[in-house]
Amino acid sequence: MGAGHRYLPNTAADRRQMLEALGLGSVEELFADIPDRVRFKGKLELPAPMSELELVRHMAALAGRNATVDEYVTFRGAGAYDHFIPSVVSHITGRAEFYTAYTPYQPEVSQAVLQAIYEYQTLICELTGMEVANASMYDGATAAAEAAIISSQTLTGRRRVVVSSALHPEYRETLNTYARGPGLAVAEIPTEGGVTPPDRLRKALDSSTACVIIQQPNFFGCVEDMDALGEAAHAAGAHFVACVDPISLGVLKPPGEYGADLAVGEGQPLGVPLGFGGPHLGFFAATGKLTRRMPGRIAGMTLDADGKRGFVLTLQTREQHIRREKATSNICSNEALCALAATVYLCLMGKQGVREVATQCLKKACYAQEQLEPAGYPLAFAGPFFREFAVRSPVPVERVNSTLLADKIVGGVELGRWYPELQDSLLVAVTEKRTRQDIDRLVAGMGGLR
Repeated sequence: MGAGHRYLPNTAADRRQMLEALGLGSVEELFADIPDRVRFKGKLELPAPMSELELVRHMAALAGRNATVDEYVTFRGAGAYDHFIPSVVSHITGRAEFYTAYTPYQPEVSQAVLQAIYEYQTLICELTGMEVANASMYDGATAAAEAAIISSQTLTGRRRVVVSSALHPEYRETLNTYARGPGLAVAEIPTEGGVTPPDRLRKALDSSTACVIIQQPNFFGCVEDMDALGEAAHAAGAHFVACVDPISLGVLKPPGEYGADLAVGEGQPLGVPLGFGGPHLGFFAATGKLTRRMPGRIAGMTLDADGKRGFVLTLQTREQHIRREKATSNICSNEALCALAATVYLCLMGKQGVREVATQCLKKACYAQEQLEPAGYPLAFAGPFFREFAVRSPVPVERVNSTLLADKIVGGVELGRWYPELQDSLLVAVTEKRTRQDIDRLVAGMGGLR
């Protein structure tokens, strides 16, 4: 068998045997239901067959064309951040008993995984100040959308969701997709000065509002007045959903302290690599009264007949376990491996460690902003920020980022992609990994374009 065929598991004889069993004369007959007009015709433009050694070299060359944070300094955030990940995280998540994203469907034989999920849930509750957390969601966007769904299901008859326009644009897109099925209406509240005005929110709420979703810090990096916004939501009888950054909770008040009914967010900053966009994980926490409406699954601790501690899947609200019409969500899995990484990270860092990371992010972001201002890049919004801030650029933002990239610096996110009124603005993220030298290089590169 030639080098190009060694990777094909089925021989010509195997294929003939399968076709005979199916009563078919050719492989093409398998695809008879696919219209001819959409079928690919001709030959794929693939290189000639390679040996294993040649293929490994070829794939390595292709991978080498990627720009990674190992070689480039990045100031790009907007939901995925370049935080330091202690090496022990990968050592533990890479162990054979854990190294799978498969969800435990048979809890009795998955005690280690279930215990890890239980510990993860406990840590998320401690981090957010909420009473109960599930085993994780697909990502922050789906977690926010699921919060809207269960708010409507819990507050029967309320079919309206109100969100700030400073909620991550892609989260809002996901929410709109989710809302179409159950027929929810989504209303957006414009920001003023980069934050959500409580007075404007109050005027937008009525008896049909199921929930209000506010991001903290918001997409622009600005710190919202969560106490006032939460009071407005509750005055209208709606749930208050806080979409929070987990690292920010090292310095900002947790959702449980300002009365949030649901706390959701993206857990990627907790020991999960950027991974070219994923996989990441969403976290989902709530008050105790909403436990039975939570999507996904919850792992619990119990005692067996001999009094020994054991772990079980206490609650599974998916349609495969209960009558479909009673299911709260069609999410049937959780990001077990990423949740394990977050668990290991949080256990390693502890309260003081998370606070230190958050403090360094805050101080370094402030330093970067203070240096960019005199370099000709003023803040787009006044007011406190955490790890990210938006700046106005005196030159086209595309030119800024292309120039920085040539110096192996990944610049800020172009806000005009989602906000037409911010075509001249960049969203700059500064994590604890950025050194003074990194920031000074950024400022020099941007300042030199004026």
